[in-house]
Amino acid sequence: MDVEALKRRLPLGYPYLLLDRVVERTEDEVVAQKCVTVNEPYFQGHFRPPYPSLMPGTMIVEGMAQAAGLLFAEGELAVLAGVDRARFRRPVVPGDRLTFRARAVRRRAGLIVAEVRAEVDGETVAEAKVTLVKVDVEKAD
Repeated sequence: MDVEALKRRLPLGYPYLLLDRVVERTEDEVVAQKCVTVNEPYFQGHFRPPYPSLMPGTMIVEGMAQAAGLLFAEGELAVLAGVDRARFRRPVVPGDRLTFRARAVRRRAGLIVAEVRAEVDGETVAEAKVTLVKVDVEKAD
């Protein structure tokens, strides 16, 4: 799934879409990637020079939630309802390629709990358990 397919699947556009492609997807697992560039809008104000550009943890968690959201069926919209046990192991910087690995650990009607790991070059940089709930788009209008 490339970025154009992702834009059709997730109702997010620049700068909120934090996935560039999905490299693997089954009913219970999603592997997605984000190429982090120095042009990301959050680098403009997160840390000012002379400090290095670091991707904010909130953006990493949002990328995790977007990857986990792809565990829902086509046409279903999910929103982040909770984050548990978030841990950050090392900074993410421009030039890194983040790989998000989301695995559903619990499913109930309209709810998915997923364990998500963010990696750079096979090294875990962050992990969390996220809860997403399905949104009825027609009622949200």
